[in-house]
Amino acid sequence: MEENLKRLNKFIGETGFCSRREADKYIEEGRVTINGIVPELGTKVSPNDEVRIDGKLIHEKNEKHVYLAFNKPVGIECTTNLEVRNNIVDYINYPKRIFPIGRLDKASEGLIFMTNDGDIVNKILRARNNHEKEYTVTVNKPITDRFIQRMGNGVPILDTVTRKCKVEQISKNIFKIILTQGLNRQIRRMCEYLGYEVTALKRIRIINISLDVPVGRYRDLTDAEIKELNELIEPSSKTEEASLPKAEVQKRRTEFIKKDDPRFKKRGDY
Repeated sequence: MEENLKRLNKFIGETGFCSRREADKYIEEGRVTINGIVPELGTKVSPNDEVRIDGKLIHEKNEKHVYLAFNKPVGIECTTNLEVRNNIVDYINYPKRIFPIGRLDKASEGLIFMTNDGDIVNKILRARNNHEKEYTVTVNKPITDRFIQRMGNGVPILDTVTRKCKVEQISKNIFKIILTQGLNRQIRRMCEYLGYEVTALKRIRIINISLDVPVGRYRDLTDAEIKELNELIEPSSKTEEASLPKAEVQKRRTEFIKKDDPRFKKRGDY
């Protein structure tokens, strides 16, 4: 019987009702019941237990999962909090409860996945620093070869140095960048460090899925895309920052100092 038991937050996450983190919050707030009793964090449940959130009965996954590729417009917030104005859930208004995988800044547009599959959310978020995300970026002044080179080699932000990445100039003020990292507002911070301001940012690919729908529209991922996506995210691993030895992190920082970059010294990032 023990092998059929699941932690309550995992059980809730797999129903598509919300993420595991949100489930923990609901449990802490006493909004979850198991067979009419308010449980503690870490409680395990079986398929036969009756789990309710705010009195609403939820079920373990017994419907086909939803996987959407959505082209998020500028101004939409990637949150499941329905109290937040212009939240992504209300905007899409999908007939089933779905939530975004990761996020895209309010000021940015482009591809984001929406799903009710808690398992794939956890896999992708764990693997986010090992798989490609591609963007087109418009900046406020002409791009130079030096800018492209420095963006690609790594920029010191948020107490680290960004991982080397592919950067390609498209036009006078537009470049393409492929990241395998997910630091907070990473591209905007990288550009700002180099004296540029991002005026438009669009994500055009996540791993094997490219953006191919108009702004504000979505489509279902195909079975072939989902199969390939699962194969690519299967070897999930820790983020590079978490796994790098401290000596390697210090080595990266020292390399920047040795370049005698006055902007680096002036900003005092390290």
